Amino acid sequence: MGESMKIGVVGLGKISGQYLNTLSDRDDIEIVAVADLDELRAETVGAEIGVSAMSVDDLIASDAVDAVLNLTVPAAHADICGRAIAAGKHVFVEKPLALSASDGVELVRAARESGVRLGCAPDTVLGAGVQTALAVIDRGDIGVPVGASAVWAAPGHELWHPSPEFYYQPGAGPLFDMGPYYLTALVSMLGPVVRVSGHASRSERQREVATGPKTGLPVPVDVETHVTAVLEHASGVASTVTMSFEVWATRMAGIEVYGTAGTLAVPDPNRFFDPVEIYTADTGEWTPVDHCAGHREGGRGLGLIDMAEAVREDREHRASGELALHVLEIMESVLKAGAGHGVVNLSTTTARPAPLAWKEVAT
Repeated sequence: MGESMKIGVVGLGKISGQYLNTLSDRDDIEIVAVADLDELRAETVGAEIGVSAMSVDDLIASDAVDAVLNLTVPAAHADICGRAIAAGKHVFVEKPLALSASDGVELVRAARESGVRLGCAPDTVLGAGVQTALAVIDRGDIGVPVGASAVWAAPGHELWHPSPEFYYQPGAGPLFDMGPYYLTALVSMLGPVVRVSGHASRSERQREVATGPKTGLPVPVDVETHVTAVLEHASGVASTVTMSFEVWATRMAGIEVYGTAGTLAVPDPNRFFDPVEIYTADTGEWTPVDHCAGHREGGRGLGLIDMAEAVREDREHRASGELALHVLEIMESVLKAGAGHGVVNLSTTTARPAPLAWKEVAT
């Protein structure tokens, strides 16, 4: 592979526009092909950005493609990733890595044995927001972390998404859809998790599409829509997590990390550059923290950029398959613990990703 990593994009849904915007006009990344089950959509996007539209099979087999960016629906993640790895391609996939931890284990094993890289969203943790929060913790500004809380809650994606059905199918729901952002941030800041407990439920509220051509159509619900968990990190820190499609309003959204000398307000891990605040015993008030680490600019796709750099520099990439697998097992174990009203010990672990130094520009 030359200096520029050649990328084939599989899946051209709503999220693809953000990736294509981040990855365009770069020297180290080149989009060379796109594919989608909707052939007309692939042809339209291909024409817009000036690249070939291919079938999924042809893109995966193409010698012109070094890496596959897998933006398909969660149910297709493991299949497309596995096929790309078998074809000798590096892979970066939208979250979650797969629908089950066992499938994730197989993907990580296959990538390792094939000598290719496997990366996975979310890469929002590489932005200035979470990376600055990580730097605050590592500097000891809040003392020694003892606990953390993470809350994301909304009434449901059917209120804004024109085709929200997949959000209520296995591989999604509030935990699998939004949980990866919060759990990846918690693991990145506080280290891997060793055991979890949890509770999961769903209401009998009837849901229907609120916008677009499907307005008024019912939305079947096949996942738990309100999930609460306690995570025990290997460091001894305990994190409480709530993810919900059942909450109409909350004043508790976000992540806070509690230390022996203060509290850290971590920015929204679904975003890249939100402000960081700290409250210490010495100041007695909330104080903004200047961004000092991570990418100053950019968007979805920073993890793929970091993976391409890691290949050239022969180092570990940060948004790794191992990290995504650990987060996937955390989520699966929380649901298992909730169903069994018990505690589940995790079998996977992961290295805490290396902090990212301040990057003035993400290009």
